[in-house]
Amino acid sequence: MATPSDDAFRREVRAFIKSDLPADLRDRVLLGKSLERQDYVRWQKILHRRGWIAGHWPKQYGGCDWTPLQRWIFEEETTQAGAPWVIPFGINYVGPVIYTFGNEEQKRQHLPGILTSDVFWCQGYSEPGAGSDLANLQTRARRDGDHYVVNGGKIWTSYSHMADWVFALVRTAEGGKAQEGISFLLIDLRTPGITIRPIISIDMCHHLNQVFFDDVRVPVANRVGEENRGWTYAKFLLSNERVLIAEVGKLKRLYAQLRRMAAETYEGGAPLLRDGDFSRKMIQISLGIRVLEAMCMRQLGAGTADAPPGPEASVLKIRGSELMQSITHLMVEVQGRRGLPYQIEALAPNWNEEEIGAAGATGMMREFLFGRAATIYGGSNEIQRNIIAKAALGL
Repeated sequence: MATPSDDAFRREVRAFIKSDLPADLRDRVLLGKSLERQDYVRWQKILHRRGWIAGHWPKQYGGCDWTPLQRWIFEEETTQAGAPWVIPFGINYVGPVIYTFGNEEQKRQHLPGILTSDVFWCQGYSEPGAGSDLANLQTRARRDGDHYVVNGGKIWTSYSHMADWVFALVRTAEGGKAQEGISFLLIDLRTPGITIRPIISIDMCHHLNQVFFDDVRVPVANRVGEENRGWTYAKFLLSNERVLIAEVGKLKRLYAQLRRMAAETYEGGAPLLRDGDFSRKMIQISLGIRVLEAMCMRQLGAGTADAPPGPEASVLKIRGSELMQSITHLMVEVQGRRGLPYQIEALAPNWNEEEIGAAGATGMMREFLFGRAATIYGGSNEIQRNIIAKAALGL
């Protein structure tokens, strides 16, 4: 499906990564070390100077009008090479919502800061009792003149402790279908009445938070689109991750790391990679990645990458998350007792001492632990299977 120009673009991306990706950032990503806001900003500003921070955006808003395949190539190459994750909440999520549905003032106010990474965003969707089932959200916004008064709370808000703004779904009307009466608000996290409390995940790291809104006054001018139409904008936002949610580039990188680990680990005088049972597991994962990649290519080739998410997106999410867990599970199996020490301090950016146990074991274990959430976040796999059953099987 790739054209000569696509192949040339891939070579261009590889050359850019080789010359511009800072070695210290790459090494920390590959070792699974923690990154701070300034680390993400550093890489994202490099991408901005190259004009690639939002290559999939329209040119009129600062993008490159990349095709879906070009975006795929960029994501695959940067992820495999060990580039820091481009925090998606501004670039991939709220940015496209603003330039598609926002007014001119909202575009002028927010798009430049998203492109330069001077303003960080987080996503206020999930709530206690309304995680994968967003239609049941209870955070309310009551109209009071030129403001909404917001009360409620959001949970699992990734990186909100780093963020400046949050885009949130709030209930502005009752009655009718559960998806009706929801609006899409842009909220400055410095507004009085907002409290952010950390949630430490199973990897003992701080990615997640709970955000509370107590009589928070948000200008009506910060509402994107029409009142009570937020569900429409939320579905559009999800369509931007239709294919990338499978994270094939990261799967390939972790699989290559797993192969190296198995080749360097000896059992019974021979590399574990030659063990029949272990080799069978590796082959199953390798085939799974190839099939998943083919499914993604089929979606790209069908020209549906920008369509509303359907059962195909659910299949990609399920397979990608399960493969991620399978790979990291095998990493733990390879490490065995050598991977038991979990030195959380070794994940710090300034750590320069020797790890207890195998080199890189802490970062690998962190991938495994945090990866347990992969089948939950982004819509749990149970919910995804319900979507498939309803849409594809008519159940």
